[in-house]
Amino acid sequence: MLRLHFYAGVFVAPFILIAAVTGALYAVAPTLETFTDSHLLHTDSTGPAKPLSQQVAAGTAALGQDLPLIAVAPAQGAGDTTRIIFSDPTLGDSQRRAVFIDPVTAQPLGDSVVYGSSGALPTRTWIDELHRDLHLGDFGRYYSEIAASWLWLIALAGLVLWFRRVRARRERRSAGWLVRPDRSRPRARTLNWHAVVGMWILPVLLLLSVTGMTWSKYAGEHVDKLRSEMSWTTPAVSATLPGSIGPAMPMGGEHADHMGGGMPAAAPTGNKAALVDTVFAVARANGLEGPLEISIPAADDTAFVAKELRRPGVLTTDSIAVNGSTGVVTDTLRYSDWPLMAKLTNWGIQFHMGLMFGLLNQLLLLAIMVGLLTVVVRGYLMWWRRRPTKEAGKVALGRAPRRGALRQTPLIVLVPFAVAAAIVGWFAPMIGIPLLGFLFVDALAGLAARRRAAA
Repeated sequence: MLRLHFYAGVFVAPFILIAAVTGALYAVAPTLETFTDSHLLHTDSTGPAKPLSQQVAAGTAALGQDLPLIAVAPAQGAGDTTRIIFSDPTLGDSQRRAVFIDPVTAQPLGDSVVYGSSGALPTRTWIDELHRDLHLGDFGRYYSEIAASWLWLIALAGLVLWFRRVRARRERRSAGWLVRPDRSRPRARTLNWHAVVGMWILPVLLLLSVTGMTWSKYAGEHVDKLRSEMSWTTPAVSATLPGSIGPAMPMGGEHADHMGGGMPAAAPTGNKAALVDTVFAVARANGLEGPLEISIPAADDTAFVAKELRRPGVLTTDSIAVNGSTGVVTDTLRYSDWPLMAKLTNWGIQFHMGLMFGLLNQLLLLAIMVGLLTVVVRGYLMWWRRRPTKEAGKVALGRAPRRGALRQTPLIVLVPFAVAAAIVGWFAPMIGIPLLGFLFVDALAGLAARRRAAA
C-alpha cells in the first residue's frame, strides 16, 4: 500500500492537482454565474407577471430567427427572469438558445446559449468544460478520468497507512514506551499535516471520486451498464397521450450538465405555445413548487412535460405529463417513487456540481479542494525531503519506499489481491493501464538497483 500510494502520488497527483484547481472554480461556478450574467438572470421590475404565453410570444418575436420552440422555464420568484428556449442546429450537443424575458413587462433582456438540464450559461459552461477536459475535447477527458479513478484508491491507501501508523504508536505505548509525535523535523511536520488534512477530507473525496467516475468515458460506460442491469437508472415520465403509441420522454439524464444528455425534440410553435399557461397552472396545482421547465411537444399525440429543474437548494425533481388541450394530467413521476440508487446518484451528482445545498455546498467543495491542494503539495514535499545527500554534479530525487513487500506476501493474500486489481483495472481502465505502467517502471527500477549492487 505504501509503494502504491507513493507511485500513484508521484505520477497521478499532477492530474489530481489540476482537477482540484479546476474543481475549485467549478464548485463556485453557480454563484459566479449569478454575477457575470445578472443582466440576464435578474430584473428589478416589480408587480404581477404577464401570462406565460405572452412571454413566449415576446421571446419568439425577439429572437429574430425561425428556430423551433422546445421549452419554457418560467420565472421562479420575484426578480427572476423567464427563459424561452429554442433548438438551434448550429450549436453543440446539449446546447440550446434561450431568450430571457422580464416576466413583469414581457420585455426581452437578451439571449444566450444555455447548456445541460440546469441551463448553465457560457461562464459556467466554460468552467465546466475546463474541469472536464481542459477544453481539449475527448483527448482531454483522459486527464479527468485518471484523476477521478485514482483519487479514491490513493485516498484509501492513505487511510490504510494512517491506520497502521496509529496502531503502531498505540502498540508502543502499551509496551511502556513514551511515544510523542515527532514534529521537530520538517518532513515529520509535513507528514503529520498531510495525514491529518487527508483524513478530514477523505469522505468527501471518496464521494467526488465516485461521482466523477460516473461522468468518465470508460468507467462511466461500465457504471451505466451496471445501473441498467440492476434497474438503478433514473426513471422518466411518459409523454405519450392515452390512445397513442410513443416512448417516455426524458428531460436530460443526471449527467446532462457535465457530459451532454438527451434534450426534448424540436417542436413546431403552432398554437402549442398558447397552451403553456394551462400546463403551468396544472403543474403548480399538482405540487411542483420548484423551478420548472415545460417542454413543448413535437407532435399532437405527445403531452407537455413539466419537470422541476436541478437548481441550488432543490433536492427533488418531480415531473408530470399534461394534455395541453384539456389540462388533464396523463402521467406523474414523484421523486419519492424513484429507486433508492437513482436518488443517491442524483444527490451525489448535485453535490458534486455544488447545487445540492446552494452556497453552503459550494463553499464546502471549495474548502475541500483547497485541502486537497495542500495534501498533494505536501506529498511532493515529503518525497523531495526523502532524497539522499546530493552528490556533486548530480540531481538527487526522493527515494521510493522499501522494496520486496509483494515477494514476502503469502499467496493466499497475494492471489485475491491480484484478482481484485485485475477486476478493478478492467472496470476502470484508467486505473488498470497506469497500474501496469507502475509495475513495469518498478520492475525496471528493481533490476537497475540489483545491477548496481552487483557492480
